[in-house]
Amino acid sequence: MDLNIKNVNLREIQNNDLPVLCKIYGSTRTEELDQGTNWNQEQKQFFIEQQFFAQHEYYQNNYTGAKFYIIEKENIVIGRLYIDFFFEKKGFRIIDITLLPEWRKKNIGSLILNEIIKKASEENMKVSIHVESFNPAMNLYKRLGFIKISETNGVYHLMEWSPE
Repeated sequence: MDLNIKNVNLREIQNNDLPVLCKIYGSTRTEELDQGTNWNQEQKQFFIEQQFFAQHEYYQNNYTGAKFYIIEKENIVIGRLYIDFFFEKKGFRIIDITLLPEWRKKNIGSLILNEIIKKASEENMKVSIHVESFNPAMNLYKRLGFIKISETNGVYHLMEWSPE
């Protein structure tokens, strides 16, 4: 399945993308590590790399039918999109969507999500994503019509968009 997003390119990840994928992942943990630890920069980087590679391996092993994309704009890497278009044969699962901080709040995430919703609607399928309760993107998902289906450990909300 192809996603066509105006002025945004998706390309499948390659092994040589691991450093930039780690940077993208790390951008989601910076605030947490700055506020929640007294670690120096080297300790934070070690933690981010360790967590990234564990997550990467988990996703690769457990979402075998998924697509793992680098998001580019004007040939610049700006984020990642991991998506399973046939998750449990029930719908689309956004495993992860992350934009680097300098590319957030520029309508790019909305463009990507709207294209995913459009494709799901054409297939009469649902779209789901797990979102941490404190993630600022939660408001975007709600605006796009995602509703909370369940909650895990009071932190992770399973959000779902339905074509009905």
